[in-house]
Amino acid sequence: METQRISTKEIITYLTEKFPACFSIEGPAKPLKIGIFQDLAEKLAEDEKVSKTRLRQALRHYTSSWRYLKAIKLDKFRVDIDGNEVAKIDQEQADYASKTLKESQEKFGNKKAQDKENKKPYKGTKTEKPKSIDKSKAAKFKSVKSTKPAEAKVAAPLKPVDNNAVIVGAKVKVKLGNSPMQATITEVSGKDISVQLVSGMVVKTQLKHIFSD
Repeated sequence: METQRISTKEIITYLTEKFPACFSIEGPAKPLKIGIFQDLAEKLAEDEKVSKTRLRQALRHYTSSWRYLKAIKLDKFRVDIDGNEVAKIDQEQADYASKTLKESQEKFGNKKAQDKENKKPYKGTKTEKPKSIDKSKAAKFKSVKSTKPAEAKVAAPLKPVDNNAVIVGAKVKVKLGNSPMQATITEVSGKDISVQLVSGMVVKTQLKHIFSD
């Protein structure tokens, strides 16, 4: 029974340290003897670090790696836990490894392509670039527009109202904003003068804002 659970990667590293003649984590891998699991299980029977279940998982992971599958080639030799060559790889074994490698690489490639596709922004949210404007047409439009004479409205100067004309009922112009408006004086109370605009609104103003009609 394991006293502490370790990862598959750590188990493979451990096997590399214990059996360097057949396991490795760098460089070309060596094809392993068929049935090497039993030999390893016997060697590690008293080793509490690795159970048979974890050993089987680690071996499956190691022998399904691309690095290992690339090592399974026709007429290459398999090795035992001591690194001794014990059997040649035949055509069937080489073809099977090649097929497994190809399927694994294709699966990885499709997954990578799918992940890349999933990262693309949704087309509906893509901001469209403004269409380029034909410079010749823009210049022509600008020239036509610029040839039109500017018609600036010149407002007639306002004439201050005579004090004697500031009486109730008198028609005047009152300037409350930028433009003067027609109005009728409705009340005069000292400096305050109430006028009624053509809209019917009555406002209170002063003599300086009132001009002759």
